[in-house]
Amino acid sequence: QVQLVESGGALVQPGGSLRLSCAPSGFTLDDYAIGWFRQAPGKEREGVSCISSSDGSTVYADSVKGRFTISRDNAKNTVYLQMNSLKPEDTAVYYCAASRYFLGSAFFGSSWYFDYWGQGTQVTVSS
Repeated sequence: QVQLVESGGALVQPGGSLRLSCAPSGFTLDDYAIGWFRQAPGKEREGVSCISSSDGSTVYADSVKGRFTISRDNAKNTVYLQMNSLKPEDTAVYYCAASRYFLGSAFFGSSWYFDYWGQGTQVTVSS
């Protein structure tokens, strides 16, 4: 079965850090761009960050620039989202998704080109 599995979500205090992981089942990530999305209660899903498969190019939402870092370790077949200086507004279910295409900043306008999705991991930032 082809799917993605996210892990690393937790309850953390404001200012804290978490690292989310995204690993595939049934395929390898080498040829795929990986995007991280999030959806907070009552809000639409939004793109957070994306990393290309080829040269490691990345894009970030303005709301997370300077705080979040996306990276990939193809040897471990895993993509990470390091989240620092977390804020209550970062609270959401975080999803990773895989696509054959990296469209740069167009990532933030549409997600139709992502083929595989994970089930999500909950991140809660609260004191």
